[in-house]
Amino acid sequence: METAAYNSLRDYLYQALSPDEKLRMGEELMFNAKMQKEPPFKRYTKEELNAMLDEAERDFAAGIGIPDEEIWRKYDERIAREEQYELAEAV
Repeated sequence: METAAYNSLRDYLYQALSPDEKLRMGEELMFNAKMQKEPPFKRYTKEELNAMLDEAERDFAAGIGIPDEEIWRKYDERIAREEQYELAEAV
């Protein structure tokens, strides 16, 4: 993470969190850092990101892929099923 982004995030959390929340966040971050040996996601260069965007734009122009509306419909259906399951489990 860039220094400016890190500092902005840190300053925001200083202002937004209560002392108890800061302690809990610190403990969780330390635990996670000890358990994690590598970054949680691959860091891409600007060129790699631009190449992926170019590919996605070509796919979109060719009609390849799933429309955004369909993805959100499936997401909403999944959430509704999970909520139904949770309600059934609670009874």
